[in-house]
Amino acid sequence: MSKLFHKDKPIIGLDISATSIKIMSVDINKWAVKGYGSIEVDPTKMKNSIVDSDGQFLAEQIKDLIQNKIQGTFSSNHVAMSIPTSLTYSRSITVSNNIESSIEDSVKLEASQYIPIPVSQLYIDYEVTSRDEKTTTALMCAVPKKIVDNCIRAAAESGLKVILVEPGMLSVSRLLHYTESGELPTVIVDIGSASTDVAIVDGTLKVTGGLPVGGNTLTRDISESMNVTVEKARQLKVLSGLSAGPNQRQIVAALEPDLNKIVSEIKKIIRYYNERLANSKAIEQVVIVGGGSNVPGIGDYLTDKLMIASRVASPWQMLNFGRLPKPDRRLAPRYLTVAGVSCVKPKEIWK
Repeated sequence: MSKLFHKDKPIIGLDISATSIKIMSVDINKWAVKGYGSIEVDPTKMKNSIVDSDGQFLAEQIKDLIQNKIQGTFSSNHVAMSIPTSLTYSRSITVSNNIESSIEDSVKLEASQYIPIPVSQLYIDYEVTSRDEKTTTALMCAVPKKIVDNCIRAAAESGLKVILVEPGMLSVSRLLHYTESGELPTVIVDIGSASTDVAIVDGTLKVTGGLPVGGNTLTRDISESMNVTVEKARQLKVLSGLSAGPNQRQIVAALEPDLNKIVSEIKKIIRYYNERLANSKAIEQVVIVGGGSNVPGIGDYLTDKLMIASRVASPWQMLNFGRLPKPDRRLAPRYLTVAGVSCVKPKEIWK
């Protein structure tokens, strides 16, 4: 099929995460949501389906999502897909313009040294992020071929045609560029259910990192520390959180060890950005996203720890759901990634 045929098809977003699958269609000319939906999945079965097996469980879940969990309608089966950032490898490299080898050779060499998987088993891409008289800096992204192939195969079995695959963090950064002063040098902290991804965006994605601490981890911290049920702990987390109140001291004490791990990861990423990337700028803001970001007071907490203005992203004023029922306020953050990938413009794919 020709590129023109593909270009004429609307693009919808499909987000594959460790604990859920989301789909969304957005008219980016009007920022109007035409359809969306999500489905929770078993994390163990999901990881096995994507990483180790043939993607069959993922295919079954996508079918269930499309058939039973959709609000609104979709006018295309062409999807841009985001996959968990934790399953990808991203790294910025800077090479001298005097080096005779091409940027492609430098990217492959960096991949062979940095990634514990043979280059032959990886899909590798890169984007030049800056260039001056002496050096060229590029963001390299690599992902095991089996993961991408399994995800594409699962989507195809569900009647979808994948035209783009990208790390979830890139999808998030695209949405925040439009809605959250994304032109500023920014740290994005994406707190998922099982893990937290951290990235720096300065015009484009510069560097990423992450750790296995997520929203479920924080809930478990409260449950164990305060000796309450998981459901009660979840209520305390999303209703009281770190804000002033009768439970503040106990909740802060319960969450602080794992929150400090997130703070340490953010500082490590900032340090790498400042020391390793040419022409790095001062970070001006921290934007918190993800399903695990619904902890009242977490923005103030990170502001105090990092001495950088931090806040939870709120892009929904830009997205118009029209007559569609809006996602529950507490669940809305989980749709940020799929909203970002659904807003990809054709010129980003076919250059």
